[in-house]
Amino acid sequence: MAAEVASKSIYLPEPATIVKVEQMTATEKLFELKLNSGRELGHQPGQFIELSIMGMGEAPISVSSSPTKKGGFELVVRKVGRVTGALHRLTAGSHVGIRGPFGKGFPTEEVKGKDILFIGGGIGLVPLRSFINYVLDNRKDYGRVIIFFGSRSPAERLFLNDLAAWDKRDDVEFLESVDRGDDSWTGNVGVITTLFRKTEFDSANTVCAIVGPPVMYKFVIIELREREVPNENILLSLERRMKCGVGKCGHCQIQDLYVCKDGPVFRYSDIQGYEEAI
Repeated sequence: MAAEVASKSIYLPEPATIVKVEQMTATEKLFELKLNSGRELGHQPGQFIELSIMGMGEAPISVSSSPTKKGGFELVVRKVGRVTGALHRLTAGSHVGIRGPFGKGFPTEEVKGKDILFIGGGIGLVPLRSFINYVLDNRKDYGRVIIFFGSRSPAERLFLNDLAAWDKRDDVEFLESVDRGDDSWTGNVGVITTLFRKTEFDSANTVCAIVGPPVMYKFVIIELREREVPNENILLSLERRMKCGVGKCGHCQIQDLYVCKDGPVFRYSDIQGYEEAI
């Protein structure tokens, strides 16, 4: 009964159990969770949840798994503060609270039939992976698929199994770069925009989904505008400064927009006049 009541309120956390913890890099861990009620999370790619730990507080966290994954959902969390630090100390079998999912995700239905260029920088691959895997699990509904992924160094690459699987697929074009290579790295070295030199695409029919650090957005958008990609075909996640998840605290407000409610995914055509957005 308590779980049923919690699931009907955007303010009450619903109990969830951590079923798996995996160290991905020196600062990121992957957590697989299940809601104790047994229901699916019911998210869309690009949405986020609020995760709470008793006595520590709560934090907004992207959902990294596709909604096509049943029986649980995945989060990848960087250890950066009080709540995320506490989460990193938890193990399988621990309990947390979940609110959500919240926000507007990627328009999976609207972009059917289109070619899709995914551009992920660093930890930006976390929410983007949900959209990528959703498209690949519904591959016949979409056109050409190109994936750009950039990280600062080989040691900071996320989802190594996914990267290898995408690279092997005949129906995916996967290009990757690191800012700084090492003795083991044989791939491209340079910022993510250097990957644009390695491929051509139909600008009018390509939807570009971008998630990464704000500085990356500026230069990626310059590249896309030079290729005459329509502004409405450029999708950005502005997942930042969010707190409550429901538009009450004002932390994420950009003029008249609330990132947690009006986004976090926006079309560039809808925010290009907002100087604070990027």
